[in-house]
Amino acid sequence: MDNNYVIEMLHIRKEFPGIVANDDVTLQVKEGEIHAILGENGAGKSTLMSILFGLYHPDRGTIKVRGQEVTIKNPNDSTRLGIGMVHQHFQLVHNFTVTENIILGKEGGFILHRKEASRRIKALSEKYGLNIDPDMKIEDISVGMQQRVEILKMLYRDANILIFDEPTGVLTPQEIDDLMQIMRNLVKEGKSIILITHKLNEIKAVADRCTIIRRGKMINVVDVASTGMKDMAAMMVGRPVSFKVDKAPAQPGSTILELKDLCVMNAKKILGVKHFNLSVHAGEIVGIAGVDGNGQSELVEAITGLTPIESGEIIIDGKTINKLSIRERNEFGIGHIPEDRQKRGLIPTESIADNMAVKEYYRPPFSGKGILNDSYIRKYAQDIVDHFDVRSGEGIRSPAGKLSGGNQQKMIVGREIAMNPKLLIAVQPTRGLDVGAIEYIHKQIVAHRDKGNAVLLVSLELDEIFNLSDRIAVISSGELINIVNTSETNEHAVGLMMAGVKHQEAV
Repeated sequence: MDNNYVIEMLHIRKEFPGIVANDDVTLQVKEGEIHAILGENGAGKSTLMSILFGLYHPDRGTIKVRGQEVTIKNPNDSTRLGIGMVHQHFQLVHNFTVTENIILGKEGGFILHRKEASRRIKALSEKYGLNIDPDMKIEDISVGMQQRVEILKMLYRDANILIFDEPTGVLTPQEIDDLMQIMRNLVKEGKSIILITHKLNEIKAVADRCTIIRRGKMINVVDVASTGMKDMAAMMVGRPVSFKVDKAPAQPGSTILELKDLCVMNAKKILGVKHFNLSVHAGEIVGIAGVDGNGQSELVEAITGLTPIESGEIIIDGKTINKLSIRERNEFGIGHIPEDRQKRGLIPTESIADNMAVKEYYRPPFSGKGILNDSYIRKYAQDIVDHFDVRSGEGIRSPAGKLSGGNQQKMIVGREIAMNPKLLIAVQPTRGLDVGAIEYIHKQIVAHRDKGNAVLLVSLELDEIFNLSDRIAVISSGELINIVNTSETNEHAVGLMMAGVKHQEAV
């Protein structure tokens, strides 16, 4: 076998109606390496791996596993060949235990040996540093732990070639660090890993080599240690990419959002937001910085009307909106890019066009006298799709759920900014996006500010908070720790405040 390749995908082509997803792509993965596949949203990365895992069949090309040409008709074939895949959206039954999920489909006969399976799962968990309790229910563990269950599922099936499809899109920074260490542990134990991502810092952290794909074509294979992030970004996007937002100083105007002594209960029926006071002005971006789960979700859901408040006031443009419905708040000028695009941001079974109009379909010019203005909706949706580079093979009539995660995100961001809200609440606005799309979305958010609108930015990415925000409000355990001007602080000081250290102690 040449160069100890465990996987060779040679000259792969895959077409869907209206789009060539993979156009003569070659991927060669060496034994014992972490090999990254880098590409923009919709570049064809996931399609290529779905072919390797047996979910799709190539129109042309050859697949070799350990030097032997193979035909992979379905995921059972790939499992038999020692290939496992952690999908971008986890494939777990939420009311089953960890053990039940792992053995599902591999029960082996009429008798279910739960205890024996549980013991083996615990041993695997300890061997690879996964720290999973086999008896916990999926619904009771974090997203990061659910991902570890997916990894255990592969290891339980004796997979030696592990595919990770955008594995960090829904993880916290600490969970991402933990996953990187897990990958290193797996390679030390003789596994080979294919990492599908568009996050350059993660590739630099763990990958040995990287295959770069752009618009379905293979651009290059690079040695990660000797290739700079700017060079990889340019190969991925096809042009130089700036990692810094070019923006003028804010010109704050009147107060758009004012929170007075706001208290909000969380799901556990205790105060998730405690006596919170904050104002956001026209013409500025205020970032909310905090460790995940410290009240950000409750704060956003209270302002947008998704959850009731316990006490206090929410004031928009001088009017108290505590009792307004979600629709009335939208009409009053609140735009919301939600944290969870699948749950809150779109209707996956409906078309892109319908998703673009979902907040305004009931009023002119989207409809008149109870009849939808289909031609206007189509043009409106197409303009947003073109403006935000939302890529779909079937156009705006394609179901939103068929888009890649990054293209779903661009669709939602485009819809919310197109409504020109006086207050844009942007929660994790670039989650799941490649560097080119991040650069573009950041510019659009700054442009929205420069039109005289207010932006409340909630992000777990500190570099995004510092890149975009004019002021930073730090939240910890549901309390406002401090508000600082971005130009007068640094990530170290904000990091300390996120841990609950008061400003005077942090500087």
